[in-house]
Amino acid sequence: MQKKAIEDKREREIRVVTQMIQIYCRGRHKSRRGELCPSCQTLAEYAAQRVQRCPFMETKTFCSNCKVHCYRAAEREQIRAVMRYSGPRMLLFHPLMAVRHGIESQKERKK
Repeated sequence: MQKKAIEDKREREIRVVTQMIQIYCRGRHKSRRGELCPSCQTLAEYAAQRVQRCPFMETKTFCSNCKVHCYRAAEREQIRAVMRYSGPRMLLFHPLMAVRHGIESQKERKK
């Protein structure tokens, strides 16, 4: 896979996880649109850092499909809560992003 394609994939994954954290923070912590509370901001930065350092980006679609869990236990639980809350709501807030994520995840599972 080309370096440009891998970087685009990293950026897309960071965008998806950031959007999901924003939906979660707005719904659970009552933050304003586009803003994050300090704990969600820390989680978003941690997730972006993990994506930037991922050595498997070329062969996987999303972190949820990865066989190696590089998140620390506490952050893994936080991100699971975010995904459970935000996943269904992504169709309302970012439908194209949600559909694309679903299609790519299904393709990965079939492999």
